[in-house]
Amino acid sequence: MAKHPIYTMSFAKVYPNYVAKAEKKGRTKAEVDEIIRWLTGYSQEELEAHLEKQTDFETFFAGAPQLNPARALIKGVVCGVRVEEIEEPLMREIRYLDKLIDELAKGKAMEKILRKQ
Repeated sequence: MAKHPIYTMSFAKVYPNYVAKAEKKGRTKAEVDEIIRWLTGYSQEELEAHLEKQTDFETFFAGAPQLNPARALIKGVVCGVRVEEIEEPLMREIRYLDKLIDELAKGKAMEKILRKQ
């Protein structure tokens, strides 16, 4: 079976869309970065290095230092699909990130987005 095209797409190509979506709703690039760091365990410097290198999604998530165990608490629909029902691991990680950015753009508090009790 062929890989989904998003797997080989540069993370840096999609990243500005995440930032634009957040900023359009009054949120910040710093908040987008915080979400990405929370989800993946990357430092800000590592995140910026991946953006500069044009790392693809597959490599970006495969190299994540520490995928946050609390990401399993992310529930809901993205692109018409429930994230908790996505079986393919990489697609689920990508959709977790999409869902978190959606929550940010919808005005949810960072504490709730980052699944803090």
